[in-house]
Amino acid sequence: MPLTYVIPDLHGRTDLLEEALARIVAHAAGNGGTIVALGDYANKGPDSRGVIETLLQGPPEGFALVALKGNHDAMMADALHDPALMTVWMEKGGRAALASYDGDIAAIPQEHADWLDARPLLHGDAHRLYVHAGLDPMLPLAAQSERVLLTKRYVNGETGGYGARHVVHGHDNQVDGPLLVEGRSNLDTCAWRTGRLTIGVFDDDVPGGPIELITVQGAAIG
Repeated sequence: MPLTYVIPDLHGRTDLLEEALARIVAHAAGNGGTIVALGDYANKGPDSRGVIETLLQGPPEGFALVALKGNHDAMMADALHDPALMTVWMEKGGRAALASYDGDIAAIPQEHADWLDARPLLHGDAHRLYVHAGLDPMLPLAAQSERVLLTKRYVNGETGGYGARHVVHGHDNQVDGPLLVEGRSNLDTCAWRTGRLTIGVFDDDVPGGPIELITVQGAAIG
């Protein structure tokens, strides 16, 4: 059965990303699959540079990688393109990201800024839609705004997805999560701070939520 492995918000935790990739390879047992990363590679945590560099290397052999854009990735890319946005970036976790480049804006490779800027906002398959934050279920996919895709927070108790398709997202961290409801799976467990990263395993042939969860546990911060 073809599987999709979903990695939520990393925020500079290269240690968790490396362990996640190793666990995914072991779980797949030579069968490969698709890896979807839900964005927010940068800011807050200790090694934004390392996360970006690791993903730039591409997926493990036999896997396809879809690395989506998160709002923090957009924030970093926008600030690097427009210095007027630098203060906002710094206030929202950018100081930690910049520290991973030795505190020097000039040390950030153009390749990193371009890669963040080019990340897709949405990925879909037959049964699911993968997005950083969420979707407006009342609008066609082509009419979804970048703001909604990158920053939506679902109302507590909202269990719907997008029509018959299950929505897989992060962004709205649930320290005691993941939050799994009928129509959507929120996998963000604030891994950069808690040290607990939850990978969702989805069967591409079967609708609905994850068939399994893989938990990577590293050191907590703060």
